[in-house]
Amino acid sequence: MAEKMELKEVEVWDGNYAASQALRQAQVDVVSAYPITPSTPIVENYGAYVANGYVDGEFVMVESEHAAMSGCVGAAAAGGRVATATSSQGFALMVEVLYQASGMRLPIVMTVVNRALASPLNVRGDHGDMYLGRDSGWVQIDAFNAQEAYDLTLCAFKIGEDMRVRLPVMMHQDGFLTSHTAQNVHPLSDDEAYKFVGDYKPYEEMLDFTKPVTYGAQTEEDWHYEHKARQHKALMESKDVIDEVFAEFKKLTGREYKRVESYMMDDAEVAIVALGTTVETARVAAEQLREEGIKAGVVAPRCFRPFPFDEIRDALENTKAIAVLDRSAPMGAMGALFNEVSAALYTTPNRPLVTNFIYGLGGRDFSVEEAKRIFKEQKAHADAGHITTPIQQFSGVRGPKLGFFETKRGN
Repeated sequence: MAEKMELKEVEVWDGNYAASQALRQAQVDVVSAYPITPSTPIVENYGAYVANGYVDGEFVMVESEHAAMSGCVGAAAAGGRVATATSSQGFALMVEVLYQASGMRLPIVMTVVNRALASPLNVRGDHGDMYLGRDSGWVQIDAFNAQEAYDLTLCAFKIGEDMRVRLPVMMHQDGFLTSHTAQNVHPLSDDEAYKFVGDYKPYEEMLDFTKPVTYGAQTEEDWHYEHKARQHKALMESKDVIDEVFAEFKKLTGREYKRVESYMMDDAEVAIVALGTTVETARVAAEQLREEGIKAGVVAPRCFRPFPFDEIRDALENTKAIAVLDRSAPMGAMGALFNEVSAALYTTPNRPLVTNFIYGLGGRDFSVEEAKRIFKEQKAHADAGHITTPIQQFSGVRGPKLGFFETKRGN
């Protein structure tokens, strides 16, 4: 029997420690990992919990991140509750196996501490790795601070393991800005947390020799299409399960989460749409601009996959101008979040003006003042009735101002 850890009503944790405590309280059976900055402390802490008797589990150190996810796939297929953590280049090395995990419908939980992708090499946070995984078939949930990293990691197990979903889940948090920033966190007791997550219920596990199953089978044009369509259906329909789990968590803790988080949007004329810690910065900017008479609001997709098209449309359709912020280099296209939001708004009768800002690459700071500047630019678009600047800009870049995708008046 695993020992319980005494926790205070309020702990001071960073995002990494918060996520590792959630793994401990969920009593994960196997963590297969190859540590990488800035997610290393998550799996390092789990290894310490195992060594000190706080978890009846196994910590498996492997030779690469590709092997780490391969180990997770094997352990989950064998019937265990499984988790890991990674970032950036390690995430990129895992990508091949991410598709295996989701295609095999294995409810692995992975904390992705978001970090820039090389080259050049950078250990600071942006969302390149988050976007890299968007088509891999995993549920993707985003935390904006340490409290959310803890809460939503617990929720991730309950979501992925639900028999209506049975898919792996990524829990994202910003590298360093969340992962290494100490904040007040209100944890559950060990008993409360485990009761919420629930016992793991194996399904078609390989070690049940009374009911042989096959994992990793090959299908060609005869059945591959049907497998992928059913997998997509499960991911799209996981929205109901996510809502149910969030509602149950609110009943337990009083802390409310939604697949789309809206802030001061009831009468907003201009809005910022963003992910991660940027959301909190944008909220402060919106509050300050409200005092100046600008009706500003903030919308944040809590779930990047399945993407909440209807909820995004409902939150934004009555605004006049919207800035969608992408913390990732688009490399020849509009930003990924911009494309998703634009698609959600395409069928609305109002058709708000939408611009794209690339920002914060490699951990570049995003300030309240810059958020206010972006809001004011949207106000200028709204007053003019058309976009008055390039539709895509690099916010905060040094040197000549970079603007792309020029738009003509009326477009």
